[in-house]
Amino acid sequence: MKFKNWFLLILLFLFTGINAQIKNPVKFKFTVNELGNNQYEAVLNATLESGWHIYSRDIPEDTGIPTEYVVSGKNIELIGKFQEVGKKHEEFSEAFGGTIIYYSNSAGFKQKFKLKDGTKPGEVVAEITYQTCDDRVCLAPNTLEFTQKVAPKGATEEVVAPTDEVKDSVKTTETVVANPAKGEITVTETSKLDPKQLKIASIDFKKPLTDCGTASVQASENYWTYLLLGFIGGLIALLTPCVFPMIPLTVSFFTKGSKNKAKGKRDALMYGFFILMIFVLLSLPFHLIDGIAGNIFNEISTSVWLNIVFFIVFIFFAGSFFGYYDISLPSSIANKSSKAEEAGGIIGIFFMALTLVIVSFSCTGPILGSLLGGSLSGSSHIPTLLTLALTGFGLAWAIIFGLLALFPQALQSLPKSGGWMNTVKVVLGFIELALALKFLSKADLVSKTFLIKRELFIVIWIVIGIGLALYLFGLIRFPHDDKKPKISITRKILGALGIGFVIYLIQGLIPAERPKMQLLSGILPPLNVSYFHDEKDGILGMKPEHDFFNAIELAKKENKPILIDFTGYGCENCRKMEEFVWSEPDILPILQNDIVLASLYVDDKEELPEDQKTKIDLGEGQVKRVKTIGDRWSLFQQVNFNNNSQPHYVLITPDGKVINTPVSGYMPKEDFKKFLECGVDYFKNNK
Repeated sequence: MKFKNWFLLILLFLFTGINAQIKNPVKFKFTVNELGNNQYEAVLNATLESGWHIYSRDIPEDTGIPTEYVVSGKNIELIGKFQEVGKKHEEFSEAFGGTIIYYSNSAGFKQKFKLKDGTKPGEVVAEITYQTCDDRVCLAPNTLEFTQKVAPKGATEEVVAPTDEVKDSVKTTETVVANPAKGEITVTETSKLDPKQLKIASIDFKKPLTDCGTASVQASENYWTYLLLGFIGGLIALLTPCVFPMIPLTVSFFTKGSKNKAKGKRDALMYGFFILMIFVLLSLPFHLIDGIAGNIFNEISTSVWLNIVFFIVFIFFAGSFFGYYDISLPSSIANKSSKAEEAGGIIGIFFMALTLVIVSFSCTGPILGSLLGGSLSGSSHIPTLLTLALTGFGLAWAIIFGLLALFPQALQSLPKSGGWMNTVKVVLGFIELALALKFLSKADLVSKTFLIKRELFIVIWIVIGIGLALYLFGLIRFPHDDKKPKISITRKILGALGIGFVIYLIQGLIPAERPKMQLLSGILPPLNVSYFHDEKDGILGMKPEHDFFNAIELAKKENKPILIDFTGYGCENCRKMEEFVWSEPDILPILQNDIVLASLYVDDKEELPEDQKTKIDLGEGQVKRVKTIGDRWSLFQQVNFNNNSQPHYVLITPDGKVINTPVSGYMPKEDFKKFLECGVDYFKNNK
């Protein structure tokens, strides 16, 4: 063992000093199956931990890293192309602006081959290049080799002495054998990889200069947002002509229709509870569908045709709100529910609530459809989010009916029914038009046609905004509007807000180094789907260093800390951070002015010089190859920071000292801001 060799030190860190931050969520098993007639099959099976996925080879360009499986070897002749085995999942990625295809839980890769000379043995070498990701991070692309001998019956293995040329090549091939379980490392040859490219002696991950930036980043859904949106949707629905006139009638029925006023109020509260229960029950079928069909909602949200259907449906909803036609359930359903009210007691109250939900469908249907569409495009936990949204919707109704039943005198303060309710419907119609475009845009992105550029999307919304403002100021009318509508102060204020929104949208049409329209991130097409986008512009107007050591020199010159951004071209969560977090107005100035950005791409495919390539024997027939710039930065990250996930952010001083605790994965803006400000402030105060 050459313990004085620098590479041994690196491997010592890598295999014996590693902690739980080094993730290895996929296990491989390599076998060679005999098929008969001198045909064989090289099979590599992958088993993944829960929550992780591995990309398919069929993933679109400019998204994730496609899995490549290459079989070669001595006395081997391939038959056809390799095949993937397992259940494919398709999911639309807002960050990539396209559909990603992946496997979860397990995947298999098969390659048929035959022996060129069926009387002699062969040696199969299988190489797989892959990337694994979960909802928060992606791991650096990895390349592994597996070898196995194939000996047909009766064959004898030929042993050939190596020639001088072969001997020379052996001398330049570095092989390091590592046994992490026993902490053993054997170096059989000397690596020629420049030591400065990997281990930085002054970096001590375990001892950051300050701990004020320790961020607790949780990969969780913002469930409260969906509950709140549903609640707001319920309040809006209460203001429509289908529902609002029924509020005083229903509350009066309970408070005056009973000789016992206390009982009347209890019945009214029960009525509100049943309304809430009915809306919650509406989400139950989606839980059953999800349980039966697994990934069906991801498939729905990434389907081109279903997104087009949603676009058409939302246009149809808008026409109903504009007053050109009504959407309602068959009258027979309402009649049966109304008749069931005669049962009296709790059952009668339940059917009264059900009747209300049914007869108000012409106004609530489009709003509920919007909640469904928003849930389908918002998360991987669609049934749960839909339940929360419908709970919020029903809760708004239950609270209003319940409170008015408890305090019936408040009915006197409610505005009278009138033309203002139709105004609410028409405004909702314009909102439905705007939402419809989102689904058409998604279909465009998924199909990779890119016809609806970011600027075109904004222009269409500007036209819709202008139409809304003109309507609110009384310059255009719809079928159910009064011939001479009275333009109230409220309509004028809303019209002015509409004009303000149009002005806000117009700025998105003007090219600028700094990103705009952060409020609409995730709704507008991605920044790269633009008439003005050029890959040469860098990231958000910044041009980061892609070599750590160049960044060190620049940081010393400018006396700034370095933000090491371990990223990847195929890292979806990295793109999400850049577009949705880095672009925030209180984050971007810090990145542009206070730090030196070093973006190190762990999936850079540019090959290293021959004398810097090496191999690491991981045991059990697995060999890790270090042959590209991406391999180098991936190993650099693991050796120095005990981490192999992306995005991974580290703030260090120009002399290589870690300032505060690094953070990983997609995270809320406030967590990332806290991390940045902590490190930058410490550096400024301790120069």
